[in-house]
Amino acid sequence: MKARIEWLRDLTFVGESGSGHAVVMAASAGAAATAPSPMEYVLLGTGGCTAVDVVLILEKGRHDVRGCEVTLDADRAEIDPKVFTKIRFHFKGAGKGLKREVVERAIKLSAEKYCSASAMIGKTAEITHDFEIVEAA
Repeated sequence: MKARIEWLRDLTFVGESGSGHAVVMAASAGAAATAPSPMEYVLLGTGGCTAVDVVLILEKGRHDVRGCEVTLDADRAEIDPKVFTKIRFHFKGAGKGLKREVVERAIKLSAEKYCSASAMIGKTAEITHDFEIVEAA
């Protein structure tokens, strides 16, 4: 896997993935931010990694999953390096007849076996998961 980061101006950079996709990131904080920060991308990537796992696990089990949303709430250390210290994942799964134990198992498999990002972040952060299921129309 490869990536390239190029400084644009101020503390704004563009990152290009090895697959040719580009994202803008900025170190500015608060209202002055022009793009997500690199650490926000780390959090987004972790959420995306586990969401992909959960959807794939449910689909492979032939469950009628129609939606998956993951909300993350993270705390960071007060001093440098400001690593994540706690991340709470809240999953909202939608589907027809999704059973609680099936969704719980998919989340657990992602957390414990498949999600590379969670495995790395879990070295410094306490990670918790909860979920809700919405019956699709």
